[in-house]
Amino acid sequence: MDTTAPNFGPPQGERELAAAEDIRNQAFALPPEESRGWQQKIEALDAHLRVLREGDRVAATIVLIPMGQWFNGRRVPMVGIGGVGVAPASRGKGTATRLMQAALRELRGQGAPIASLYPATQPLYRRVGFEQSGSRFEIRVQLHGLDFQERTLSLRPVEAADLPALREVYRRYAQRQQGWIDRTAYTWTRVTHPRGETAYGYLVEGSAGIEGYLYLTRRVQPHGLLQELNLTDLAALTPAAGRRLLSFIGDHRSLAREVVWRGGPADPLLFLLREQTYEVKHLFTWMLRMLDVPAALQARGYPAGFSGALHLEVDDDLFPENRGRFVLEVDNGEAEVRPGGDGDVKLHVRALAPLYSGFLSPAALQMAGVLEADEASLRTATELFAGPPPAMPDMY
Repeated sequence: MDTTAPNFGPPQGERELAAAEDIRNQAFALPPEESRGWQQKIEALDAHLRVLREGDRVAATIVLIPMGQWFNGRRVPMVGIGGVGVAPASRGKGTATRLMQAALRELRGQGAPIASLYPATQPLYRRVGFEQSGSRFEIRVQLHGLDFQERTLSLRPVEAADLPALREVYRRYAQRQQGWIDRTAYTWTRVTHPRGETAYGYLVEGSAGIEGYLYLTRRVQPHGLLQELNLTDLAALTPAAGRRLLSFIGDHRSLAREVVWRGGPADPLLFLLREQTYEVKHLFTWMLRMLDVPAALQARGYPAGFSGALHLEVDDDLFPENRGRFVLEVDNGEAEVRPGGDGDVKLHVRALAPLYSGFLSPAALQMAGVLEADEASLRTATELFAGPPPAMPDMY
């Protein structure tokens, strides 16, 4: 092993690759054959593997996945964090904290304004500035309730030549949501090639082109012949596309009782159902970290037609550059951020994350004791960050 290697960075040599793979296998209870070639797969999909070294050995691993996230119609560059694993002998020694601090410093140095993750444990990530900022829900619909007979749009299997158009449909659909990601090759692979399953894609199109699509896997239920339909993706740009896709799913009622997909707490397709023949179950709460406060505030979208200023005073234990006072000035939805101001809204960078995403209102944050503000500033902040509940159907 190269003893001059920095404590944090890409794995160097086969020995470190094998050590990182072993840590991942133990952390996520994966069989070795499933992890084989992990590094090559990650790099091929535009993600980056990093390791933390302690002495002459690899003590922890992490995967960094550059992508984007939509907030009020604007794409904010974001890095998704996954594959966080610590060698069993290194646990309980602050290794995970050092790993996260090193990763966040690298990301900020590269210009990333925000980072996001699904936590296995919250205290670790809160120590380095992450906070709850959105949700992932499971939507389970009984097929007997999908009594649609929409046939005006044509439906056919997805072909390889359709993929660029499908990705544009997803982008337009995700842009209308709050907190959905702008997918890269890494996250698209999870849609089209889910682990251990075969996904079949179907699209609907009209005279103007593709209006919606879904990817479907079939899961055999134990002790019976019926299946469960699992959607790895579902997008409909028009009401007709939504009804056509629901009709297609309902056509499977002789084979399955339920269809399940992931999304937000109020999927618009559920509004089309005649009866409440569905359940919405909370699965996870994801966390956000503001890496560059001014850049993140300026990149986000704000309500069109709104103009006003919010004076913030932010604290950050990891990044001194984020500490201090900032003025967020919005003119007809366009934002500029400058240092200074009166600091009328006081909060830690952790509390800024759910405010930024719209996960918690300013009043809710104030009631939780993590935000101080006068009434006028509360009203301004409420208008600036209002929107639908932030959600994320994807895992990474």
